[in-house]
Amino acid sequence: MSDMQHVVCPHCGAVNRLPAGRLGQGPKCGKCKKPLFTGHPVELNDNNFERQVTRSDLPVVVDFWAPWCGPCKMMAPAFEQAAAQLEPRVRLAKLNTESAPRTAARFGIRSIPTLAIFRNGQEVARQAGAMDARSLIQWIQSHL
Repeated sequence: MSDMQHVVCPHCGAVNRLPAGRLGQGPKCGKCKKPLFTGHPVELNDNNFERQVTRSDLPVVVDFWAPWCGPCKMMAPAFEQAAAQLEPRVRLAKLNTESAPRTAARFGIRSIPTLAIFRNGQEVARQAGAMDARSLIQWIQSHL
């Protein structure tokens, strides 16, 4: 595979360009030298959401959650598992709606947890409610 992929660094936000065939080979950011894939969801906020979602060639799955939400807390380990299994083909990210109200309002998040899949910056699927790891992975794969 020689097609190039843009991958946004989860640490510094730099956009890295690398061959798609190298995504699974532990690539590091050209700017900060940290791993581009950690097997954990990326923490999003009002400031970095746009860059992470629109500048990446990878599909981005966002978990809109809140710290007071019981189902969100129950789903967190399943979301971690999904990140470990689906990277580097998919980027999983979490957005705390309490600390990023502007982004939550922009996407009309009315119930949490809500999961949304973005491709090239456009929302392509949405699911409200908590899921276990198996259901979460199946749902994500069905929309890729």
